[in-house]
This record gives sequence, C-alpha cells and structure tokens, in this order.
Amino acid sequence: MLQRRWKREIPLHLIILPGFLFLIVFSYLPIGGIIIAFQKFIPAKGLFGDQQWVGLSNFQYVMNMPNFNSIMWNTLYIAVLKIILGLFVPIVIAILLNEVKHAGMKRGVQTAIYLPHFLSWVVLGGIFIEILSPTDGLVNQVIQLFGFEPIFFLGDNKWFPITMILTDSWKEFGYGTIIYLAAITGINPDLYEAAQIDGANRWKQTLNVTLPGMKMVIVLLMVLNLGNLLNAGFDQIFNMYSPMVYESGDILDTFVYRIGLLDAQFGIATAVGLFKSVVALILVSVSYFIAYKVADYRIF
Repeated sequence: MLQRRWKREIPLHLIILPGFLFLIVFSYLPIGGIIIAFQKFIPAKGLFGDQQWVGLSNFQYVMNMPNFNSIMWNTLYIAVLKIILGLFVPIVIAILLNEVKHAGMKRGVQTAIYLPHFLSWVVLGGIFIEILSPTDGLVNQVIQLFGFEPIFFLGDNKWFPITMILTDSWKEFGYGTIIYLAAITGINPDLYEAAQIDGANRWKQTLNVTLPGMKMVIVLLMVLNLGNLLNAGFDQIFNMYSPMVYESGDILDTFVYRIGLLDAQFGIATAVGLFKSVVALILVSVSYFIAYKVADYRIF
C-alpha cells in the first residue's frame, strides 16, 4: 500500500526537486562563508586557506564604529514605518474598494494599483529620480505652482527617509489590498444583513463586521512582518540614495555593500551580515510563535 502510494506520488516529488536544488545551492551551501566573519580574510588565500583567525574582533570593530548606531536607527526607523504604512494603507483601500459596486471599475482599480508590485526598483528608482528632481521634476513644479519652495526629496536628510517610506508604500499597497479584499470576501453576508436589520449604516457595518472579519489576517500579516524588522529595503535605497543622504539613508544592507564590495573589508561586512541574520532569525522565530498562538498559523 505504502509502496503504491510512493510510486503514485513520484511525479509530485519530482516537481519540487528543482526548487529543492535551488535552495541547497543558493541558500545552504553559502552558509559556509560565514566563517569569514571570524577571520582577517584575504581573498587570494581562498575560503579554506591559511587565513588569520580573529575571533569576535570584526564584530567588536563594527559595534565601535561611530556611525553604527545611526545605521541601526535608520534601518529600524525606515523598516518599522514601512511595516506600519504597509498594513494601514492596504486595509483602508480594501475597505473602500469593497464598497465599489461596479465590478468593472473594481477590477480596473485592483489591476492598476497591483501593477507597481511587478516593477523593479531599478526602473522605479530612475522614474522617481526624474519626477522628484528639485529643478525640473513634476512634483516640485506642482509645489512651486502653490508658491512653495522646491524640495530636494532625494538629497535632503530630512526628506529622504519619508520619501523612501512613501514610495515603498505606493509600490506595494496594491499587493496587500488583494489579500485584504480576499479576507473581506470570506466574511459571511448574513452578518451584514443582520447588521442592516439592527439599523447599522455602512460605517458601523465596517467597524462591527468588516474589521472583525479581517482581524485574523491583519494580525497574521502584522506578526509575520516582524521578521522583516531589519530589512529596510536594499534595492530601493541603493537605487535612490547618494552620499549626501548617508546620514539618514544608510541602512545595514547598504553599509554591508559599501564596506564589503567597495572597501574590500570582507570579514567586517560578513560580520554585519551575520549579526543581521541572527537578529532576523530570532525575530522570525518569535513572530512565528506569536502567529501560532494568536492566529493558529502553522507551516506544517
């Protein structure tokens, strides 16, 4: 019986084989490279060559760097606000879209707001650099029409983090909206009818039926997003920042890139990456535990 079942499921196992091999080659084999974090690594000697072992010196060096605290602050500040806005905006848009009765218009809006999710930050970075330009950018032309001074969104330390948070929210809120719309669709229509009989208007129906019906999905996504607390978005910031905004825009990932690939300090860059990975592992584990307790979410 077991043998027949195994033979019947062989095609299914073969389907996951490419993904499994991809995971092994690109996710597990590179783990051996973390040994560089504990070495004074010289590439010419090779990964398993006669490298000088320095223990935790690379970590101590990073922690004592004068700009490390500001990099941590930038990372947490941008990441946390992205998570908050990434939850709030899709919920509001999903509730508003749910009120649209014209099916064609509803599908059209969903498609329009979902499209930016498929564009890379390489493309979007170039677009935003043009439209946010302080000299001839579209946004600043509108600002000047109302009599205000132009704003250097990507070159001013005060405006750069806000610009990163808002542009990321614009790119991704369509994806989140689809998820919350699916959650709204799963709410029992009888609850709305009962609320109408009790005299509840649309606003009270939203407060007492729609939001409670979305609660589990909201809690689940919020908890799972905790694992991205140190992911402030390398692709976005790398394509849009400059040395003028390192003070407010330099995050852990861009710092690793500059110190590792540009300054060739591979041991220190690996130490920072390992530090981030360990913190992320703890956050993911905690968030998974909370998701299991609150929303009964389980992978297996």
